[in-house]
Amino acid sequence: QLQLVESGGGLVQPGGSLRLSCAASGFTSDYYSIGWFRQAPGKEREGVSCIRSSYGITKLADSMKGRFTISRDNAKNTVYLQMNSLKPEDTAIYYCTAGTAPCGSRWWHPSEYEHWGQGTQVTVSS
Repeated sequence: QLQLVESGGGLVQPGGSLRLSCAASGFTSDYYSIGWFRQAPGKEREGVSCIRSSYGITKLADSMKGRFTISRDNAKNTVYLQMNSLKPEDTAIYYCTAGTAPCGSRWWHPSEYEHWGQGTQVTVSS
């Protein structure tokens, strides 16, 4: 059974850092694209990043470039989202997702992914 479990969320002050983890089980994540999305209260789910290491592809939303980095550890079947210089507007539930599409031009759209984790809350506040 394919499963995605996010961890690493929490409360952090503006300017701080967090590293989110997405542990995949029931499948080899190297054959899927793994994406990160976020959803703030009252807003639509927003694409943050996508990685498909077997194709050497990573994608990152423009508003997060220079602050966020996606990476994976194949041995642990885990994908990470390193978030630096966090801002209050980064506050959201962050979701890990997996799909067979190759982090293409529509990587940012939720319909590209078939499997979702339960999410982890990130709150940026002083």
